[in-house]
Amino acid sequence: MTVPLRVLRTELRRSVAPWAAAAVLAIALALLELAPGPWSQGTTLWTAQWTSMALWTRHLLVVLWPLALGLGALQGLRDRRSGTAELLATTPRPARHRAVALAGPTALALAGAFALLVLLGAARLLAGGAASTGAGWLPISLVGALALGAGAVLGMGVARTLPSVLTPPALAVAGFVLTNVLRQTTDAAVPTSAVPNRLSLLSPTVADVRQTVLTLAAPVHLGQTLWLLGLAATGLALLAAATPRARLLALTPLLAGAALALPVLPADPRDTYVLDRAATAPVCDGPVCVTAAHRARLDELAGRGRDALGLLRGALGDQAPAAVRESTAPRAIGGTPERPREALLVDFDDAVIGAAGGEALTRALVGQGIVPLCHPRSARESGTLPEVVAQSIAAAWVLGDLLPLDGTMFSAQDQTELAAPAWQAFGALAPAEQRRRMAALHTAAVSCTGDPLDVLAGGVTR
Repeated sequence: MTVPLRVLRTELRRSVAPWAAAAVLAIALALLELAPGPWSQGTTLWTAQWTSMALWTRHLLVVLWPLALGLGALQGLRDRRSGTAELLATTPRPARHRAVALAGPTALALAGAFALLVLLGAARLLAGGAASTGAGWLPISLVGALALGAGAVLGMGVARTLPSVLTPPALAVAGFVLTNVLRQTTDAAVPTSAVPNRLSLLSPTVADVRQTVLTLAAPVHLGQTLWLLGLAATGLALLAAATPRARLLALTPLLAGAALALPVLPADPRDTYVLDRAATAPVCDGPVCVTAAHRARLDELAGRGRDALGLLRGALGDQAPAAVRESTAPRAIGGTPERPREALLVDFDDAVIGAAGGEALTRALVGQGIVPLCHPRSARESGTLPEVVAQSIAAAWVLGDLLPLDGTMFSAQDQTELAAPAWQAFGALAPAEQRRRMAALHTAAVSCTGDPLDVLAGGVTR
């Protein structure tokens, strides 16, 4: 069953579809470009990487999907507002044809607005030279477009069943509450929710993006597609229904969609978000490796990384890391980062490394190599002042001058006030004792035991 182009053009002129599409696109762009948030900073910037772009635009459905429900309901009241509902019901044209003609333009317009948002993001990525990581992001965006179209159709059907001026705002509010109750958070290493995982995945939105290494698993795409198709079919059936019995039967596709989707959707959050293999594939220059998503960072990091590895070898001997690589392990907010002995891990969300260049990058890598972080530093995490000071002292021991580290939340004055007396006391020690304490500091940092400044002062680890 198709909608002829002539009918489609007529419905587009008569319906709220163009205005609804414009509203969705304008609100989405305003949130992404003007509102401050994690989508506008760090390595998870919405235009920094393909999967992040797809996930951030899907995340906006927490606002856009309730809007689609409300706008669809407004369109569903059109015939009643114009006083033509009874007249149209007496025409020989089948009710299902009228339902498709009414629902098609609005659903297509909203899905098209979402597609245009994704295309704008893709254009920004291409203009910025973002590394291609395959088409794994595409299903995320396709399901998002389907969600907006299905939401609009469902809203129309509900409004046709409950023809009241209160239906559109009530439906929008109910949709907003539902998506917020079901949506997942990112407090854990893998996003979780307050409701069972399968139930949370019936929401079209996704958790906010905290790590570029994660993407949605294929069963999530399949299950959500089945569920959304059921919603859309129920909306169309409600639009065409003329009797209470028909309206009751119209719920069958919704129930069937849920029955098909729930067994497919993962029950465990760890099966919902999986490592993005394309984005995290290692790209190496000798002993220095970054992920494919950040291959543009490799050229500078490779040279500085080799320099740092040589300096660390002279400082720590056999304990020194032999490689530099980007961290890819999923981690909870505030969770302890991985700290392998054999590699110096870098996290570009840590501004001490991510925003550094030249000699400052070498200094940051040396500090991280000797004192790997137990308390991460990122846009949402501050680390600790003792760790920052210990890193600056370790770098000063290797490079010869004490300088505060840029990119932390601690001012240069705060760092200097704590570092200067510790550095002065450390400098008064014999070279052999300095080397012993640095080795002890490195061991304590790798095992995440003891206060780093206490260890540097000769104290024992816990």
